Amino acid sequence: MIKLQQFFMRYKKQLLLVNTILLLLAEGSKWLLHMNLPYQALMLIVGIVGVLPIVLTAISSLRVKLISIDVLVSLAVIGAFIIGEFNEAAIVTWLFMLGDVLEELTLKKTRSAVADLTKMAPQTALVVQDDGSTEKKDVDFIDPGEKILVKTGDQVPVDGKVISGSGYLNEASVNGESKLVNKKAGNEVYAGTILENGTLTVETTAVGEDTTFGKIIEIVEEAQDTKSHTEKLINRFSKYYTPAVLIVAIVVGLITKDLRLAVTVMVLGCPGALVIGVPVSTVAGIGNGAKNGIMFKGSQVMDQTHRIDEIAFDKTGTLTIGHPEVSAIEVLNGSKDEIIKLAAQIERQSNHPLAQAIAKLNKEKPASIKVETVKGKGIIATLNNQKYYLGNQKFIVENTRANAKLGKTIDHLSQLGNSIVTFTNEDQSQLAVFGIKDQLRPEANDALTHLKELGVKKIVMLSGDNQETAERIATKLPIDEVHGQMLPQDKAAFVKKERAKGHHIAFIGDGINDSPALANANVAIAVGSGADVAIDVSDIVLVKNDLRKIAYALGLSKKTILNMSENIVMALLTVLLLFIGLFAGYVEMASGMFIHEFSILIVILNGMRLIKFQQN
Repeated sequence: MIKLQQFFMRYKKQLLLVNTILLLLAEGSKWLLHMNLPYQALMLIVGIVGVLPIVLTAISSLRVKLISIDVLVSLAVIGAFIIGEFNEAAIVTWLFMLGDVLEELTLKKTRSAVADLTKMAPQTALVVQDDGSTEKKDVDFIDPGEKILVKTGDQVPVDGKVISGSGYLNEASVNGESKLVNKKAGNEVYAGTILENGTLTVETTAVGEDTTFGKIIEIVEEAQDTKSHTEKLINRFSKYYTPAVLIVAIVVGLITKDLRLAVTVMVLGCPGALVIGVPVSTVAGIGNGAKNGIMFKGSQVMDQTHRIDEIAFDKTGTLTIGHPEVSAIEVLNGSKDEIIKLAAQIERQSNHPLAQAIAKLNKEKPASIKVETVKGKGIIATLNNQKYYLGNQKFIVENTRANAKLGKTIDHLSQLGNSIVTFTNEDQSQLAVFGIKDQLRPEANDALTHLKELGVKKIVMLSGDNQETAERIATKLPIDEVHGQMLPQDKAAFVKKERAKGHHIAFIGDGINDSPALANANVAIAVGSGADVAIDVSDIVLVKNDLRKIAYALGLSKKTILNMSENIVMALLTVLLLFIGLFAGYVEMASGMFIHEFSILIVILNGMRLIKFQQN
């Protein structure tokens, strides 16, 4: 039986297609050719093919003492066969199969990105030997306390503490922050981060699954397994509905001794509109979202989304653009236009993120410039026998002279959350300070304000950046709480804590480091430009990277769930009226079937209204 169930599961779409074709042929033979025998034969075949997987599922549910809708449908279809109503059996099974396929299509997810994340974990490390030489070693065989050499461009293979050397690390895979972090002796480093500049010797504190990066993978996989057992929304109703209809049918049969009447009760009570109503609403709602740049991963996502009362945002790449840009230019001496042109041409020679931010200010092709990079400090450029310096304050002072006004300007821009690059020539006749920082998304304020208007009670920002910088960003937005210096496991712990308090929380992020929090939220929302793993574990993807779409998703979810409820009520009301009409003598099998099919059309049309939904 298990193999047969697996066969039907594997080929359910193909079986639906075959049954659809047979139904069309049956209707054609009846209405166009006026041939009743082929009509009945084709309907019998459709009914048998359609009922087999339903019966197998019903048997499985009965084994665990669950009277599901599959049980009612199976009995109703078998009863329809017994009294010769092959067309009703065929239509009921076809509708049931269609609803099942539609639901499966909307719930389908892939775990490929989680596998890709695992592959990103460092595999080998250069272990420093007692004689100072290095040996490449598998990370699984490295013990805490061993010393690891990390060179420019290498991935840090372990969690540890820097014991010698210095350099700039890209920690986006761990804390999501776009700016490079200067690491020196005494600082902690994390596996999976990349050394962009410099050389480090690291004393190992954790390896493999015990590293911060390893825990990211573990948390994501555990949370995904937890979410994979979500039941269909319709099962909430079948728990009580199915036994009730069966009891009514049995009682009617025992009292009246009329098998046809008892079967009619089951046939008319068979929830065709109930079965198709939820998937139609789901597909229409998801289709509307897709057209508007919002990808929902199933009906259960909408059910969760419409309950949201708290939203937690990652900062970098979510509330902000995700890469540094020049936010301020303070010219102390010289022509601003000339300084911008020269600085951009010089910085175009460097791949450093701060240099690239300045390089974007001028698109002219660079002149012939001789450039010398001083690691960790800046650039010395020679153009037309004139030397120019771009770098930090210490670098400028070392190569030119101290300047009190320069120091005040740098302090002011630093307090505003900027990373600083100073430009000058040898005599400081050209002197300017560039303030560079990640910028808020232009729609961020409107988006968060709209969420408040929709009833979201609490908006939180979680950031890997320091608390002061995070709070400075938050002052420009309607945010209730700010938490800085958070590692991936800290974000995930915060989400779990809020859920434990009874909040229905959504988390919005874009990076690998956000995936644990995303995986543990009631609703996980990823921006489309984010890492594959963030998108993979998310419930909703904002394809167009527009934060205003979060409010649209919330509104659409509420409307879709309302539409589902309307369809369920209409389906149940139709069954109730049919029963009243049946027992009052006003409804026969034929007229009941007509009303039954008409109710299905009504719920389909009602569900299709969602296609035209627009946010106010």
